[in-house]
Amino acid sequence: MRALLTLLRDIRRLALPYFRSEERWTAIGLLGAVIGLELAWVYCTVLLNRWNNAFYDAIQEKDFGAFKHQLLIFCAIAAGAICVAVYQIYLKQWLEIRWRRWLTKRYLEHWLGDDTHYRLRLSGDAADNPDQRIAQDVSMFVSQTISVGVGLLGTIVSLTSFSVILWGLSGAIDLKLFGIDMHVPGYLFWAALLYAALGTLITHFIGKPLVRLNFDQQRYEADFRVDMVRVRENSEQIALLGGEPAESRKLEGRFGRILDNYFGLMKAQKRLTWFTAGYNQVSNIFPYVVVSPGYFAGAIQLGTLMQTGSAFGSVQGAFSFFISSYSTLAEWTSVVNRLTGFEAAMEVAKRDDGARAFPHRREAAQEAALALADMDVRLPTGEAIVAVDRLSIGKGERVLVTGPSGGGKTTLFRAIAGIWPFGTGTITLPQDARVMILPQRPYVPVGRLDDALTYPLPATDFDHARLAEALTAVGLEVLVHRLEEQALWPHILSLGEQQRLSIARALLEQPDVLLLDEATAALDEPSEAAVYALLRARLPQATVLSIGHRATLNALHDRTLALSGTGLPRRLVDGPAFQPEAA
Repeated sequence: MRALLTLLRDIRRLALPYFRSEERWTAIGLLGAVIGLELAWVYCTVLLNRWNNAFYDAIQEKDFGAFKHQLLIFCAIAAGAICVAVYQIYLKQWLEIRWRRWLTKRYLEHWLGDDTHYRLRLSGDAADNPDQRIAQDVSMFVSQTISVGVGLLGTIVSLTSFSVILWGLSGAIDLKLFGIDMHVPGYLFWAALLYAALGTLITHFIGKPLVRLNFDQQRYEADFRVDMVRVRENSEQIALLGGEPAESRKLEGRFGRILDNYFGLMKAQKRLTWFTAGYNQVSNIFPYVVVSPGYFAGAIQLGTLMQTGSAFGSVQGAFSFFISSYSTLAEWTSVVNRLTGFEAAMEVAKRDDGARAFPHRREAAQEAALALADMDVRLPTGEAIVAVDRLSIGKGERVLVTGPSGGGKTTLFRAIAGIWPFGTGTITLPQDARVMILPQRPYVPVGRLDDALTYPLPATDFDHARLAEALTAVGLEVLVHRLEEQALWPHILSLGEQQRLSIARALLEQPDVLLLDEATAALDEPSEAAVYALLRARLPQATVLSIGHRATLNALHDRTLALSGTGLPRRLVDGPAFQPEAA
């Protein structure tokens, strides 16, 4: 019961925001229409139940005129039922796609907002495969919530309607139980209830493992799909290293987990189907077995027998909703658990990382372009890796940051850029300063080249001539005529060309503080010198901080900061460039 109440609270928390959103009136209207059509469907089944009595009585009495009349009535009821069924499916699908669109947008905003996607990765991906949760779980949640919710409502209304009919048709029965004489009114109703309750209890005990197995199956499928995407994205490196056998072993291992869990699902489903299939088969004949004694005794006619049997079947079917929908309910429960886990992980990432984030102060009268004070940059484990006591970097200054590989230089840049939350200290920037960081391996999206060039800004913010000039300035003039071409640019462009493309982005965005994390390491030394000269000429007021290991970079900067010390944390101080040979 505690688990059921928790599940209902989770469903309410996931579903209710949409019906309170800016789309609430449309959502409520569509939901109301779907519910109304479900009630109309129940009404049609009640009419058919009454029709059974008159129709089969006409057959028993061999009254052809009444038989034809009942066929006309059936046609009218069937036509109404068909219209109800068609429009209920149509409006249900309309509600589903609108709800899914709203919920997907909401999750995307939460996941991509405030760098939550990055912070989830730093925390070890407490919610695995967010892409699968947003793309698949949201769709399944919306579809199954509407289907189960409306189906359950229809079941309750159907149960109420047919219980009244069955109670009136069944009469009473006298029983002697444990030596006690009992008068049981509406005995057919109680028989249906007892039959369904026993079946429901057995179904739950047999099918309970399906919830966990469905949860794991979705996770394993997503893991397998993500690993194949990684192979596709890194196919060149894998081919150069001859890593196909290793990747094959890894993918086979991932798929092996899918197989093992799927076999578990098959076994659990087989056990459940053994019972439910038998239960459903018995259910087809059980009503008539219970009612037939009255017919053979001459107490009721054929029409009453068929009407009573139909009503009994409807009541028993309503009571058996849990049995017939158990597999769907198990899958629905696993989807709800995955979405609530995803929401909880995002909230934790925002709350914890927001509390630990470096405070970025913005001062209107800030003389320096960047000032660091009392900084301890830490790993997610809490271990300090870089310390900065006091550091001030002037506007337009070019500073080279050196130190051993893995010493924390990149992490320091992440903290300055505002995406690394672990540590203490203060980072001060001018009020309206724009900070841009260019990593060693740039992100180049698939699509049009002009969109990749101006990312994350839309290409429409810049005219064609300016984009062409930026490409030409960084030595990519051969790509100017391909600006509107759509292609897999991350695979077409070499790493050096991708780095030139990211430099062109900086020329277009004109940042006040530019952080270059080995952003020219793939270029030869003359080309690298030309890029730094270009930045000095085009961005004279910009403060540039570079991470690099080449000795030739010293002459391209005004000042050098080095990570000193051999243990952790290393301290960032003014000093000579780091020499790998002396490390």
